[in-house]
Amino acid sequence: MSEGQAHLTVSTKDEVTIVEFSDRKILEELSIRTIEEQLFDLVGAQTGIKLLLNFHNVEHLSSAALGMLINLDKQVARQSGQLMLSDINPQIFEVFKITQLHRMFKIHDTAATAMKHF
Repeated sequence: MSEGQAHLTVSTKDEVTIVEFSDRKILEELSIRTIEEQLFDLVGAQTGIKLLLNFHNVEHLSSAALGMLINLDKQVARQSGQLMLSDINPQIFEVFKITQLHRMFKIHDTAATAMKHF
């Protein structure tokens, strides 16, 4: 199953919902709000969701986007699900380290590695 959305590509493999971001830059508030709505709809539709966010296309991420990820993580936890991130650009990963978010999220170098940890 593959479903194209404005900012996201969503697919399912081995009971894991995989989200790939279409935008190279996730900076604008309106885009972030749209992405957040789409992700929350996915999480709300499936209790116990296994959700993998693949950032391989993303080169820039705003602080508002980081806030959205924190909210998403909380929502996934409330739904008894699991959230993992993969393929994060080294510059973006530095931001995760500076903000200590690398301790909050389960982050893997590749989507394949993340899939093994669900």
